Amino acid sequence: MEQNKAHHIAEVLIEALPYIQRFKGKTVVVKFGGNAMVDENLKNSFARDIVLMKLVGLNPVVVHGGGPQIGQLLGKLGKTSDFIDGMRVTDSETMDVVEMVLGGLVNKEIVNLINRNGGKAVGLTGKDGDFIRAKKLTIELREKPGIPASELADEQPPEIIDLGHVGDVKSIDPAVVNMLACSDFIPVIAPIGVGEDGQSYNINADLVAGKVAEILKAEKLILLTNTAGILDRQGNLLTGLTLKDIDDLITDGTISGGMIPKTRCATDAIKGGVNRVHIIDGRVEHAVLLELFTNQGVGTLLLSR
Repeated sequence: MEQNKAHHIAEVLIEALPYIQRFKGKTVVVKFGGNAMVDENLKNSFARDIVLMKLVGLNPVVVHGGGPQIGQLLGKLGKTSDFIDGMRVTDSETMDVVEMVLGGLVNKEIVNLINRNGGKAVGLTGKDGDFIRAKKLTIELREKPGIPASELADEQPPEIIDLGHVGDVKSIDPAVVNMLACSDFIPVIAPIGVGEDGQSYNINADLVAGKVAEILKAEKLILLTNTAGILDRQGNLLTGLTLKDIDDLITDGTISGGMIPKTRCATDAIKGGVNRVHIIDGRVEHAVLLELFTNQGVGTLLLSR
């Protein structure tokens, strides 16, 4: 039995070898979020995955979210949040909490996890070195409560919704992250940017991960989710998808809800030069290693063509 187990381990290592050889020296941006951020076993398996990637010659860069943790602290402070199109309306007080949670508690916990498992992680926000320049994000809302969209006049101007300190990426200076990623260090980035006015902005972590992958010319972008990946209408996992496939799946309603912005982020990254994007199941232990270094993988692979 022990001999069979050892043989199986050897087979796994041999299967991983060509992937390790292919990706050695390449940058891989990993967006860490969902269940993987709150389950202790998953957090530790993620940290080990990142450390192993670095040890075998890849350059991992971690971008993390923290929505649930922000919500918990706001609740303790007796403050509620409104959401519009899935985005938290962020006033000045809420932004203070966002910075405390993302740039402090969550970021330092991830850094500590990686370091405890033998890595050398360095925590950053987009304000460090001024490397994520943000611009204020507003959205246009054409629907009115209780009035069907079909009954609104086409010429009626949309309502402009001010989300407060919610931002979009204006530009990214890769110097600081490149310096860390190309050395012994693992950058861990909180998605907070700074505007021209010096104000802090909360930016969607998927969006930041995609833009960081683009600017670093990453080989891969990996997005951890709370689903198996992109599923068809029967619940079967889809993989090897092209940009046209994604457009078709959105058009016919197969991709819907919260998966739409995630896939849009993925396709934008591919259009920006990222070779491969993986949307994987963060509820699976060692999901990152399984997707990177095995033939079968554990999620959806998006291709440039």
